Amino acid sequence: MSKNTSGGLTCVDCSVLNCYRRSSQFPGFCLTETTDASLIESCTEIYRGDNIDARMARSAAEVEGTYYGKLTRVEEIIAFARRIGAAKIGVATCIGLMEESKVFVKVLRANDLEAYTVICKVGSVDKTEIGIREELKVQKGSYEAICNPILQAKLLNRQKTDLNVVVGLCVGHDSLFIRHSKAPVTTLITKDRVLGHNPAAALYTTGFYYKKLLEKGRNL
Repeated sequence: MSKNTSGGLTCVDCSVLNCYRRSSQFPGFCLTETTDASLIESCTEIYRGDNIDARMARSAAEVEGTYYGKLTRVEEIIAFARRIGAAKIGVATCIGLMEESKVFVKVLRANDLEAYTVICKVGSVDKTEIGIREELKVQKGSYEAICNPILQAKLLNRQKTDLNVVVGLCVGHDSLFIRHSKAPVTTLITKDRVLGHNPAAALYTTGFYYKKLLEKGRNL
């Protein structure tokens, strides 16, 4: 059990980041210092093995070290897939990013990877069938299918995909997909309808355009 149970300072409060290079001193609240050594060692031991977690960890580090700042995320996904032996790639796509998914699948196939895509509206179940009120639809008074990330995951599970890639699933729907996917999951595109699928832009502009994000008591 971790010793740091007070709910006080955490990594975001650190200004030295000594855990990376060990070129400074750990602050007193550092999680590296306050976490039981046995827990750190048990996690490290997983990475030393020949299990899927260990292979993924080493493959991710190898891709980072080999191609740092040289490859796009599309290319990194391909490099990672090859290193973990993933031959069949599942693509869980938003209906609004089908064109991007089509291009991505072309890229995968050009690199000798098999691709299987499932759209978010699969099953075509109207939102009212799961208790969503008509006035909460995007287009009121029309048939409007739910996003169905659990079915997306189960269909990709049936296909026995080796690695699943999220392309623009909504906030929360991506969580459900990851929760039900049997294969490891990575993300190609994170949806942000307002910022052109670049959610970090909201953080970069909190000093001016998006300073409203720092206002307390906003009712979202």
